[in-house]
Amino acid sequence: MSNLDMSEAIKMLAQEKGLSVDALLQVLVEALASAYKRRPDAADEVQVGVDPDTMEFTFTAYDLDEDGEWVNPRDDTPNKAELGRIAAQTVRQVMSQRIREVERDRKFEEYANREGDLVSGIIERTEARYALLDLGRVEALMPQAEQVPYERPNRGDRSKAYIVEVRKTAKGPQIVVSRTHPGLIKRLFELEVPEIADGVVELRACAREPGHRTKIAVWSNDHNVDPVGACVGARGARVRMVVNELRGEKIDIVPFSDDLADFVSKALSPAKVTQVVISDDGTQADVIVPDHQLSLAIGREGQNARLAARLTGVRIDIRSETQDADGETSGGYAAELGNVEYAEGEWVENAESGEMEWHAADGSVISQAEWAAQTSDGVEEEAVESVEDEASDALGAPESSDSEVADGDAEGGDDVD
Repeated sequence: MSNLDMSEAIKMLAQEKGLSVDALLQVLVEALASAYKRRPDAADEVQVGVDPDTMEFTFTAYDLDEDGEWVNPRDDTPNKAELGRIAAQTVRQVMSQRIREVERDRKFEEYANREGDLVSGIIERTEARYALLDLGRVEALMPQAEQVPYERPNRGDRSKAYIVEVRKTAKGPQIVVSRTHPGLIKRLFELEVPEIADGVVELRACAREPGHRTKIAVWSNDHNVDPVGACVGARGARVRMVVNELRGEKIDIVPFSDDLADFVSKALSPAKVTQVVISDDGTQADVIVPDHQLSLAIGREGQNARLAARLTGVRIDIRSETQDADGETSGGYAAELGNVEYAEGEWVENAESGEMEWHAADGSVISQAEWAAQTSDGVEEEAVESVEDEASDALGAPESSDSEVADGDAEGGDDVD
Protein backbone atom coordinates (compact mmCIF):
# COMPACT_ATOMS: atom_id res chain seq x y z
CA MET A 1 0.00 0.00 0.00
CA SER A 2 1.37 3.41 -0.96
CA ASN A 3 1.54 6.30 1.49
CA LEU A 4 -1.25 8.04 -0.42
CA ASP A 5 -3.49 4.98 -0.14
CA MET A 6 -2.72 4.70 3.57
CA SER A 7 -3.63 8.35 4.11
CA GLU A 8 -6.98 7.86 2.37
CA ALA A 9 -7.61 4.67 4.36
CA ILE A 10 -6.94 6.50 7.63
CA LYS A 11 -9.40 9.25 6.68
CA MET A 12 -12.11 6.77 5.66
CA LEU A 13 -11.68 4.74 8.87
CA ALA A 14 -11.79 7.88 10.99
CA GLN A 15 -15.02 8.96 9.27
CA GLU A 16 -16.56 5.51 9.71
CA LYS A 17 -15.74 5.32 13.41
CA GLY A 18 -16.63 8.95 14.08
CA LEU A 19 -13.11 9.75 15.29
CA SER A 20 -10.65 12.46 14.36
CA VAL A 21 -7.70 11.68 12.09
CA ASP A 22 -5.26 12.76 14.83
CA ALA A 23 -6.82 10.33 17.32
CA LEU A 24 -6.62 7.50 14.80
CA LEU A 25 -2.99 8.29 13.96
CA GLN A 26 -2.18 8.16 17.68
CA VAL A 27 -3.79 4.72 17.83
CA LEU A 28 -1.72 3.60 14.84
CA VAL A 29 1.48 4.89 16.44
CA GLU A 30 0.78 2.94 19.65
CA ALA A 31 0.00 -0.20 17.61
CA LEU A 32 3.28 0.08 15.69
CA ALA A 33 5.20 0.54 18.95
CA SER A 34 3.65 -2.64 20.35
CA ALA A 35 4.52 -4.54 17.17
CA TYR A 36 8.11 -3.25 17.25
CA LYS A 37 8.65 -4.50 20.80
CA ARG A 38 7.79 -8.05 19.71
CA ARG A 39 10.85 -8.21 17.46
CA PRO A 40 13.65 -10.46 18.78
CA ASP A 41 16.26 -7.70 18.68
CA ALA A 42 13.96 -4.87 19.78
CA ALA A 43 15.22 -2.11 22.05
CA ASP A 44 13.87 -1.58 25.57
CA GLU A 45 11.71 1.37 24.57
CA VAL A 46 10.71 3.01 21.31
CA GLN A 47 9.11 6.26 20.26
CA VAL A 48 7.21 6.20 16.97
CA GLY A 49 6.68 9.38 14.99
CA VAL A 50 4.51 9.94 11.94
CA ASP A 51 4.26 12.66 9.34
CA PRO A 52 0.51 13.10 8.63
CA ASP A 53 1.22 14.56 5.17
CA THR A 54 3.58 11.91 3.81
CA MET A 55 2.58 9.06 6.19
CA GLU A 56 6.28 8.34 6.83
CA PHE A 57 6.97 6.58 10.14
CA THR A 58 10.16 6.89 12.20
CA PHE A 59 11.19 4.60 15.06
CA THR A 60 13.52 6.07 17.68
CA ALA A 61 14.90 3.32 19.94
CA TYR A 62 16.05 3.86 23.56
CA ASP A 63 17.85 1.83 26.19
CA LEU A 64 17.01 1.89 29.87
CA ASP A 65 19.67 2.63 32.47
CA GLU A 66 19.72 1.49 36.08
CA ASP A 67 17.39 4.33 37.10
CA GLY A 68 14.86 3.48 34.39
CA GLU A 69 15.75 6.54 32.31
CA TRP A 70 15.60 6.44 28.51
CA VAL A 71 19.15 6.75 27.16
CA ASN A 72 21.10 6.17 23.94
CA PRO A 73 18.53 7.36 21.38
CA ARG A 74 19.05 6.01 17.86
CA ASP A 75 17.09 5.59 14.68
CA ASP A 76 15.85 2.02 14.27
CA THR A 77 13.18 2.39 11.61
CA PRO A 78 12.53 -1.06 10.08
CA ASN A 79 11.27 -1.61 6.59
CA LYS A 80 7.91 -3.21 5.94
CA ALA A 81 9.45 -6.64 5.28
CA GLU A 82 11.20 -6.65 8.65
CA LEU A 83 7.95 -6.18 10.56
CA GLY A 84 6.57 -9.43 9.16
CA ARG A 85 3.24 -11.20 9.43
CA ILE A 86 3.22 -11.45 13.24
CA ALA A 87 3.88 -7.74 13.57
CA ALA A 88 1.09 -6.95 11.12
CA GLN A 89 -1.31 -9.11 13.13
CA THR A 90 -0.25 -7.33 16.30
CA VAL A 91 -0.93 -3.98 14.65
CA ARG A 92 -4.44 -5.10 13.70
CA GLN A 93 -5.20 -6.41 17.20
CA VAL A 94 -3.86 -3.37 19.02
CA MET A 95 -5.60 -0.98 16.64
CA SER A 96 -8.94 -2.73 17.06
CA GLN A 97 -8.61 -2.64 20.84
CA ARG A 98 -7.47 0.98 20.98
CA ILE A 99 -10.20 2.10 18.56
CA ARG A 100 -12.82 0.53 20.83
CA GLU A 101 -11.28 2.26 23.84
CA VAL A 102 -11.26 5.62 22.07
CA GLU A 103 -14.89 5.13 21.00
CA ARG A 104 -15.89 4.31 24.59
CA ASP A 105 -14.06 7.37 25.93
CA ARG A 106 -15.68 9.59 23.32
CA LYS A 107 -19.15 8.26 24.12
CA PHE A 108 -18.57 8.77 27.84
CA GLU A 109 -17.41 12.35 27.28
CA GLU A 110 -20.49 12.95 25.15
CA TYR A 111 -22.89 11.91 27.94
CA ALA A 112 -20.76 12.61 31.05
CA ASN A 113 -22.18 16.12 31.50
CA ARG A 114 -25.73 15.27 30.44
CA GLU A 115 -27.08 14.05 33.77
CA GLY A 116 -30.48 15.65 34.16
CA ASP A 117 -31.10 15.89 30.41
CA LEU A 118 -33.98 14.40 28.47
CA VAL A 119 -33.20 11.73 25.88
CA SER A 120 -35.38 9.98 23.35
CA GLY A 121 -34.76 6.44 22.19
CA ILE A 122 -36.28 3.20 21.01
CA ILE A 123 -36.99 0.31 23.35
CA GLU A 124 -34.56 -2.34 22.18
CA ARG A 125 -34.94 -5.02 24.82
CA THR A 126 -37.21 -5.67 27.77
CA GLU A 127 -36.50 -8.05 30.63
CA ALA A 128 -38.22 -8.77 33.93
CA ARG A 129 -36.12 -6.28 35.87
CA TYR A 130 -34.78 -3.82 33.31
CA ALA A 131 -35.22 -2.41 29.82
CA LEU A 132 -32.65 -1.22 27.27
CA LEU A 133 -33.20 2.04 25.44
CA ASP A 134 -31.34 2.53 22.15
CA LEU A 135 -30.15 6.15 21.97
CA GLY A 136 -28.37 5.73 18.64
CA ARG A 137 -24.68 5.35 19.41
CA VAL A 138 -25.15 3.97 22.92
CA GLU A 139 -27.68 2.04 24.96
CA ALA A 140 -29.29 3.27 28.16
CA LEU A 141 -30.36 1.05 31.06
CA MET A 142 -33.73 1.58 32.69
CA PRO A 143 -33.99 -0.53 35.88
CA GLN A 144 -37.42 -1.63 37.03
CA ALA A 145 -37.18 0.78 39.97
CA GLU A 146 -37.03 3.63 37.43
CA GLN A 147 -39.97 2.36 35.37
CA VAL A 148 -43.53 3.55 35.89
CA PRO A 149 -45.64 0.84 37.56
CA TYR A 150 -47.85 -1.07 35.13
CA GLU A 151 -46.25 0.72 32.16
CA ARG A 152 -45.15 -2.12 29.92
CA PRO A 153 -42.65 -0.90 27.30
CA ASN A 154 -42.82 -2.85 24.05
CA ARG A 155 -39.87 -3.48 21.80
CA GLY A 156 -39.71 -0.89 19.05
CA ASP A 157 -41.66 1.79 20.95
CA ARG A 158 -40.13 5.25 21.10
CA SER A 159 -39.92 6.69 24.59
CA LYS A 160 -38.45 9.70 26.38
CA ALA A 161 -36.48 9.27 29.59
CA TYR A 162 -34.51 11.33 32.13
CA ILE A 163 -30.77 10.66 32.56
CA VAL A 164 -30.20 9.87 36.24
CA GLU A 165 -26.54 8.84 36.15
CA VAL A 166 -23.68 8.21 33.73
CA ARG A 167 -21.00 5.75 34.83
CA LYS A 168 -17.69 4.87 33.19
CA THR A 169 -17.20 1.10 32.95
CA ALA A 170 -14.79 -1.24 31.19
CA LYS A 171 -17.41 -1.96 28.54
CA GLY A 172 -18.12 1.70 27.91
CA PRO A 173 -20.38 4.33 29.43
CA GLN A 174 -23.38 3.00 31.34
CA ILE A 175 -26.29 5.44 31.16
CA VAL A 176 -29.06 4.96 33.73
CA VAL A 177 -32.35 6.59 32.73
CA SER A 178 -35.65 6.99 34.53
CA ARG A 179 -39.31 7.43 33.70
CA THR A 180 -40.27 8.09 37.33
CA HIS A 181 -37.99 11.00 38.23
CA PRO A 182 -39.72 14.38 38.81
CA GLY A 183 -37.09 15.95 36.57
CA LEU A 184 -38.77 14.23 33.63
CA ILE A 185 -41.83 16.46 34.18
CA LYS A 186 -39.74 19.63 34.04
CA ARG A 187 -37.93 18.59 30.87
CA LEU A 188 -41.15 17.63 29.12
CA PHE A 189 -42.74 20.98 29.96
CA GLU A 190 -39.62 22.76 28.69
CA LEU A 191 -40.19 21.07 25.33
CA GLU A 192 -43.86 22.02 25.12
CA VAL A 193 -43.90 25.44 26.82
CA PRO A 194 -41.63 28.07 25.23
CA GLU A 195 -42.13 30.37 28.23
CA ILE A 196 -40.40 27.81 30.49
CA ALA A 197 -37.52 27.28 28.05
CA ASP A 198 -37.06 31.07 27.84
CA GLY A 199 -37.13 31.50 31.63
CA VAL A 200 -40.29 33.65 31.69
CA VAL A 201 -42.16 30.90 33.55
CA GLU A 202 -40.46 28.81 36.22
CA LEU A 203 -41.40 25.40 37.58
CA ARG A 204 -40.80 26.01 41.28
CA ALA A 205 -41.91 22.68 42.79
CA CYS A 206 -42.99 19.23 41.69
CA ALA A 207 -44.55 16.29 43.54
CA ARG A 208 -45.17 13.08 41.69
CA GLU A 209 -46.57 9.61 42.16
CA PRO A 210 -45.45 7.98 38.89
CA GLY A 211 -48.22 6.53 36.80
CA HIS A 212 -50.99 8.15 38.86
CA ARG A 213 -50.77 11.88 39.50
CA THR A 214 -48.41 14.84 39.51
CA LYS A 215 -48.69 18.32 41.02
CA ILE A 216 -46.48 21.16 39.83
CA ALA A 217 -46.23 24.73 41.05
CA VAL A 218 -45.37 27.39 38.46
CA TRP A 219 -44.33 31.03 38.76
CA SER A 220 -44.17 33.84 36.21
CA ASN A 221 -41.42 36.46 36.14
CA ASP A 222 -43.63 38.62 33.91
CA HIS A 223 -46.88 39.88 35.41
CA ASN A 224 -48.38 39.90 31.91
CA VAL A 225 -47.93 36.13 31.54
CA ASP A 226 -50.26 33.73 33.33
CA PRO A 227 -48.01 30.79 34.36
CA VAL A 228 -50.87 28.28 34.64
CA GLY A 229 -52.40 29.30 31.33
CA ALA A 230 -49.01 29.15 29.61
CA CYS A 231 -48.46 25.57 30.79
CA VAL A 232 -52.01 24.45 29.98
CA GLY A 233 -52.09 26.05 26.53
CA ALA A 234 -55.07 26.71 24.30
CA ARG A 235 -57.72 24.12 25.11
CA GLY A 236 -55.10 22.19 27.07
CA ALA A 237 -52.97 21.46 24.00
CA ARG A 238 -49.59 21.88 25.70
CA VAL A 239 -50.26 19.92 28.85
CA ARG A 240 -52.02 17.23 26.83
CA MET A 241 -48.79 16.51 24.97
CA VAL A 242 -47.04 15.92 28.30
CA VAL A 243 -49.90 13.73 29.54
CA ASN A 244 -49.73 11.64 26.36
CA GLU A 245 -46.01 11.10 26.81
CA LEU A 246 -46.65 10.00 30.40
CA ARG A 247 -49.29 7.51 29.19
CA GLY A 248 -52.24 9.35 30.72
CA GLU A 249 -50.76 10.38 34.07
CA LYS A 250 -52.92 13.18 35.56
CA ILE A 251 -51.25 16.56 36.08
CA ASP A 252 -52.39 19.37 38.39
CA ILE A 253 -50.91 22.80 37.64
CA VAL A 254 -51.14 25.37 40.44
CA PRO A 255 -49.64 28.86 40.77
CA PHE A 256 -46.75 29.20 43.20
CA SER A 257 -47.09 31.72 46.03
CA ASP A 258 -44.58 33.12 48.53
CA ASP A 259 -47.40 33.20 51.07
CA LEU A 260 -47.27 29.67 52.53
CA ALA A 261 -50.93 29.68 53.58
CA ASP A 262 -52.02 30.74 50.10
CA PHE A 263 -49.68 28.18 48.53
CA VAL A 264 -51.12 25.36 50.66
CA SER A 265 -54.64 26.42 49.73
CA LYS A 266 -53.83 26.35 46.02
CA ALA A 267 -51.87 23.10 46.31
CA LEU A 268 -55.03 21.32 47.54
CA SER A 269 -56.79 22.24 44.30
CA PRO A 270 -59.35 21.37 42.99
CA ALA A 271 -60.75 21.45 46.55
CA LYS A 272 -61.87 24.83 47.90
CA VAL A 273 -60.32 25.74 51.24
CA THR A 274 -62.02 27.81 53.93
CA GLN A 275 -59.07 28.57 56.17
CA VAL A 276 -55.36 27.72 56.47
CA VAL A 277 -53.44 28.21 59.73
CA ILE A 278 -49.64 27.87 59.58
CA SER A 279 -47.73 26.86 62.72
CA ASP A 280 -45.16 29.21 64.22
CA ASP A 281 -42.23 27.16 62.96
CA GLY A 282 -43.76 26.90 59.47
CA THR A 283 -43.71 23.10 59.37
CA GLN A 284 -47.43 22.38 59.72
CA ALA A 285 -50.61 23.69 58.15
CA ASP A 286 -54.09 23.20 59.69
CA VAL A 287 -56.60 23.31 56.84
CA ILE A 288 -60.36 23.77 57.21
CA VAL A 289 -62.55 22.83 54.25
CA PRO A 290 -66.34 22.73 53.73
CA ASP A 291 -67.93 19.42 54.62
CA HIS A 292 -68.71 18.55 51.02
CA GLN A 293 -65.10 19.32 50.00
CA LEU A 294 -63.42 17.06 52.57
CA SER A 295 -63.18 13.95 50.41
CA LEU A 296 -62.07 16.05 47.44
CA ALA A 297 -59.29 17.70 49.47
CA ILE A 298 -58.06 14.35 50.74
CA GLY A 299 -58.36 12.57 47.40
CA ARG A 300 -58.46 8.88 46.66
CA GLU A 301 -56.45 7.07 49.35
CA GLY A 302 -55.14 10.47 50.50
CA GLN A 303 -53.35 11.13 47.22
CA ASN A 304 -54.35 14.79 46.80
CA ALA A 305 -53.33 15.73 50.35
CA ARG A 306 -50.15 13.69 50.16
CA LEU A 307 -49.00 15.36 46.95
CA ALA A 308 -49.91 18.79 48.35
CA ALA A 309 -47.72 18.10 51.41
CA ARG A 310 -44.78 17.14 49.20
CA LEU A 311 -45.33 20.12 46.94
CA THR A 312 -45.41 22.69 49.75
CA GLY A 313 -42.93 20.98 52.08
CA VAL A 314 -45.17 21.13 55.18
CA ARG A 315 -47.34 18.68 57.11
CA ILE A 316 -50.99 19.24 56.26
CA ASP A 317 -53.84 18.44 58.67
CA ILE A 318 -57.25 18.60 56.95
CA ARG A 319 -60.56 18.91 58.85
CA SER A 320 -64.08 19.74 57.80
CA GLU A 321 -65.97 22.77 59.14
CA THR A 322 -68.16 20.49 61.23
CA GLN A 323 -65.17 18.77 62.80
CA ASP A 324 -63.60 22.14 63.52
CA ALA A 325 -66.83 23.50 65.07
CA ASP A 326 -67.12 20.43 67.30
CA GLY A 327 -63.56 20.97 68.46
CA GLU A 328 -62.35 17.63 67.15
CA THR A 329 -58.59 17.38 67.13
CA SER A 330 -58.75 13.90 65.69
CA GLY A 331 -60.84 12.50 62.93
CA GLY A 332 -59.26 14.74 60.33
CA TYR A 333 -56.66 13.68 57.83
CA ALA A 334 -52.94 14.39 58.23
CA ALA A 335 -50.65 14.25 55.23
CA GLU A 336 -47.01 13.87 56.23
CA LEU A 337 -44.24 15.33 54.13
CA GLY A 338 -42.72 12.38 52.28
CA ASN A 339 -39.41 12.13 50.51
CA VAL A 340 -39.36 10.03 47.37
CA GLU A 341 -36.28 7.84 47.07
CA TYR A 342 -34.95 6.65 43.74
CA ALA A 343 -32.86 3.61 43.02
CA GLU A 344 -29.08 3.89 43.29
CA GLY A 345 -27.11 1.02 41.84
CA GLU A 346 -26.69 -0.90 38.62
CA TRP A 347 -27.57 -4.18 36.97
CA VAL A 348 -24.46 -6.30 36.37
CA GLU A 349 -24.26 -9.63 34.57
CA ASN A 350 -22.67 -12.40 36.64
CA ALA A 351 -19.69 -13.68 34.66
CA GLU A 352 -20.11 -17.26 35.90
CA SER A 353 -23.88 -17.81 35.88
CA GLY A 354 -24.83 -15.21 33.28
CA GLU A 355 -27.68 -14.00 35.54
CA MET A 356 -28.35 -10.30 36.05
CA GLU A 357 -27.62 -9.01 39.58
CA TRP A 358 -28.54 -5.66 41.17
CA HIS A 359 -25.47 -4.09 42.81
CA ALA A 360 -26.89 -1.40 45.12
CA ALA A 361 -24.97 1.69 46.16
CA ASP A 362 -24.70 0.37 49.74
CA GLY A 363 -22.74 -2.65 48.51
CA SER A 364 -25.51 -5.23 48.73
CA VAL A 365 -26.05 -7.62 45.82
CA ILE A 366 -29.42 -9.16 44.92
CA SER A 367 -29.87 -11.67 42.15
CA GLN A 368 -32.68 -11.35 39.65
CA ALA A 369 -34.43 -14.41 41.12
CA GLU A 370 -34.23 -13.04 44.68
CA TRP A 371 -35.59 -9.67 43.54
CA ALA A 372 -38.48 -11.37 41.80
CA ALA A 373 -39.29 -13.43 44.90
CA GLN A 374 -39.23 -10.35 47.17
CA THR A 375 -41.42 -8.16 44.98
CA SER A 376 -43.89 -10.62 43.45
CA ASP A 377 -46.33 -10.46 46.38
CA GLY A 378 -46.40 -6.66 46.44
CA VAL A 379 -46.83 -6.44 42.68
CA GLU A 380 -49.79 -8.83 42.76
CA GLU A 381 -51.52 -6.80 45.49
CA GLU A 382 -50.98 -3.52 43.58
CA ALA A 383 -52.27 -5.13 40.38
CA VAL A 384 -55.48 -6.20 42.15
CA GLU A 385 -55.98 -2.64 43.49
CA SER A 386 -55.39 -1.23 39.99
CA VAL A 387 -57.99 -3.58 38.47
CA GLU A 388 -60.50 -2.61 41.15
CA ASP A 389 -59.89 1.11 40.49
CA GLU A 390 -60.33 0.65 36.73
CA ALA A 391 -63.53 -1.30 37.25
CA SER A 392 -64.83 1.43 39.54
CA ASP A 393 -64.09 4.08 36.91
CA ALA A 394 -65.76 2.01 34.20
CA LEU A 395 -68.94 1.74 36.29
CA GLY A 396 -69.05 5.52 36.61
CA ALA A 397 -67.96 5.81 40.23
CA PRO A 398 -67.63 9.52 40.98
CA GLU A 399 -64.19 10.88 41.65
CA SER A 400 -64.54 14.57 42.24
CA SER A 401 -60.78 15.18 42.22
CA ASP A 402 -60.58 14.31 38.53
CA SER A 403 -62.03 17.13 36.51
CA GLU A 404 -61.73 18.03 32.85
CA VAL A 405 -58.96 20.14 31.30
CA ALA A 406 -59.46 23.85 31.92
CA ASP A 407 -58.34 26.61 29.59
CA GLY A 408 -56.03 28.16 32.19
CA ASP A 409 -58.71 30.29 33.82
CA ALA A 410 -59.16 28.23 36.98
CA GLU A 411 -57.88 30.14 39.95
CA GLY A 412 -56.87 27.16 42.04
CA GLY A 413 -55.15 25.15 39.32
CA ASP A 414 -55.95 22.88 36.41
CA ASP A 415 -56.46 19.17 36.50
CA VAL A 416 -55.77 17.15 33.41
CA ASP A 417 -57.07 13.69 32.74
